[in-house]
Amino acid sequence: MFTDIEIAQKCKMKPITEVASTLGIDPDELELYGKYKAKLTDSLWQRVRNNRDGKLILVTAVNPTPAGEGKTTTTVGLGQALTAMGKKAVICLREPSLGPVMGMKGGAAGGGYAQLVPMEDINLHFTGDIHAVTAANNLLSAVIDNHIHQGNALRIDPRQIVWKRAMDMNDRALRNIVVGLGGKADGTPREDGFLITAASEIMAILCLAENITDLKNRLGKIIVGYDYSGAPVTVSQLKAEGAMALLLKDAIKPNIVQTLEHSPALMHGGPFANIAHGCNSIKATRLALKLADYVITEAGFGADLGAEKFFDIKCRFAGFGPDAAVLVTTVRALKYNGGVQREKLAAENLEALKRGFPNLEKHVENLRKFGVPVLVAINLFDTDTPAELEYIRKRCEDLNVETAISQVYTKGGEGGRELAEKLLSLLDTVPSRFRLLYDVKAPVKEKIETIAKEIYGARGVTYSSAADKTIKKLTELKLDDLPVCMAKTQYSLSDNPKVLGRPENFEINVREVRVSAGAGFIVALTGEIMTMPGLPKVPAAEQIDISENGSITGLF
Repeated sequence: MFTDIEIAQKCKMKPITEVASTLGIDPDELELYGKYKAKLTDSLWQRVRNNRDGKLILVTAVNPTPAGEGKTTTTVGLGQALTAMGKKAVICLREPSLGPVMGMKGGAAGGGYAQLVPMEDINLHFTGDIHAVTAANNLLSAVIDNHIHQGNALRIDPRQIVWKRAMDMNDRALRNIVVGLGGKADGTPREDGFLITAASEIMAILCLAENITDLKNRLGKIIVGYDYSGAPVTVSQLKAEGAMALLLKDAIKPNIVQTLEHSPALMHGGPFANIAHGCNSIKATRLALKLADYVITEAGFGADLGAEKFFDIKCRFAGFGPDAAVLVTTVRALKYNGGVQREKLAAENLEALKRGFPNLEKHVENLRKFGVPVLVAINLFDTDTPAELEYIRKRCEDLNVETAISQVYTKGGEGGRELAEKLLSLLDTVPSRFRLLYDVKAPVKEKIETIAKEIYGARGVTYSSAADKTIKKLTELKLDDLPVCMAKTQYSLSDNPKVLGRPENFEINVREVRVSAGAGFIVALTGEIMTMPGLPKVPAAEQIDISENGSITGLF
């Protein structure tokens, strides 16, 4: 089989104006970035805002493994399948970050015959949204240090600045740095650090803002640090929200691209789900619901992270709810959760499958806690045996959950027909009774512990003294009535990435708590999770190249 990039390069794309027209979008409602990608204008929203909402389908997965699950691939393939069946469907995805593309992943636009194109553009600079977030973030950093240098009228305590710089690349050397070294003209020395752009509060704000006015208001609420009396200092006090919003004026508009089979896809925003809220923008999803009968979106990593945040943060703010959830798994992933080494996953192993199945079972339970109908998609590998597939089907049947074989990686939309048909049947027969997991007015610790116990299966939560202190301060400042965004490893239901399957009798350790007042949530960092990832021993960048004639290789 061809590589992903080879498949993508063989695709004869349609002009994006033609793809957009299938959703009833006029050429005047597009801002073109070349022939094959465009931004959607505010005038489009004004025209369709009163349309009836389509059905919203969330694609999520078991905890990710080195074996691969194929969540994005399934999302794309399902959209292609529905389109091929004559349904008016649109896909909603996040934009890839350069950090993982050059680091762990090598690409994030789907795979095989279920991809978004132009794949090279999407995986690199796309329409510049992530770079705009980086620029707005670092403008604020520059304004903070300049304010201190120019007399510090707001009496900002350099020891209590919580705002960090950002870049769209994994670079562990920038996690903890000192700025302002040199002479008097070079600023005030202080400790600082970098986040990856996908973890920036600006990214969260971009994905949660309803319009430019809401964007500006949210930016103004960002707490950059505290003054010498302990009072919070905000962006609005620094008078920077207008300039930051200006840098984001184009980035706030959703992007439209196409799949290999020319199904439309809205791609917008890119927060990670392990260190941020893990969903594409409310603006893109809300627009998609007005344009199509079926909207297929995904949330990052496993359902313990992405799905929970999609429900408790995105849906809470947006005021909509999913009609169904597709839970992606593979035989290989479940065997890995059952203790099988990666190099031995090809061999049939029903015992390992039995040991690993509780991971899937827990995710089914979790989705049902939100009142959402569930369909399990088994992403097929050629090493899967009939006995292994039947085992999963039977165990899911015992849970009263339908399964469908997905072959979208090798067959595109046609390979997703079974999945699409069973999804349509589920939507027609089982109503969603969507509900949120916790009351946003509950105390901070109660919200954290609800997520830890109900979703992760923990017996309790421990807090560092620093986390305790921050929670107390947020309560005093009346910033405690916000949803919680858990920063946790994606590889385990626990906060220890090495503990697979369905762990029991463990505690979640909250080592740090931050408030993202502009985004409107509290971030709880657990275990050893980092907001600036590092590169692996052999970065994907080593395999990525461009030839003299412009041919790109190494993007998976």
